[in-house]
Amino acid sequence: MNKKQIGIFLVDDHQIVRDGIRALLQDVPEMVISGEASNGKELLERISKSPTDIILMDISLPDISGIELTKHICKNYPEIKVLILSMYTQEDFILNAITAGAKGYLPKNTTRQELLKAIIHIHDGEEYYSNSVSKIILDNYISNVRKPKEIEPVRDKEDDVLSAREKQILQMVVEGHTNQEIADKLFISIRTVESHKNHIMLKLGMKSTVDLIKYALRNKIVRI
Repeated sequence: MNKKQIGIFLVDDHQIVRDGIRALLQDVPEMVISGEASNGKELLERISKSPTDIILMDISLPDISGIELTKHICKNYPEIKVLILSMYTQEDFILNAITAGAKGYLPKNTTRQELLKAIIHIHDGEEYYSNSVSKIILDNYISNVRKPKEIEPVRDKEDDVLSAREKQILQMVVEGHTNQEIADKLFISIRTVESHKNHIMLKLGMKSTVDLIKYALRNKIVRI
């Protein structure tokens, strides 16, 4: 593995799945398989010895769940990002994985193109969810927003804290655009987009993109 390659560690209890992913990535020069494990115990034993950037992990494992492993990795190896690849696309699995610290979530029937796209985006510091997963997340937040007993009071002039440009970028984030897509549409650099997002999250006291989207919808700062 050279310094320019993205080191990917595979965690799945089915050898055929790991072999399939390895085959999908073997001709991608920017990526390399840094290791693999069939369960949580093997991952924890090997991860510190592997030059890994991203762990591509299933949720259902024979000993420790992928969600618990994600919590452990995020706490003890914060430089390593977790991308969940799972057959489970129910709302609770997705939200629990995100809460645990996963930076992306894909169903196992995803395409090779989307898998590569997710890996690159996550490696670049973004979060990535497939369209179907993003819809589940958004539907959950919209559903919660529409329940009167769960709506938190909107503070007066809350959205006045944000500049017009920040509101514009926040709207695009809620719509599911990546940092690069936002930069291209607004004709600004991706670093400028990242800077704006950081300022927005700092102003609103948010710690993740998911929290930011939830807050923006709940407080009607953006349109849906």
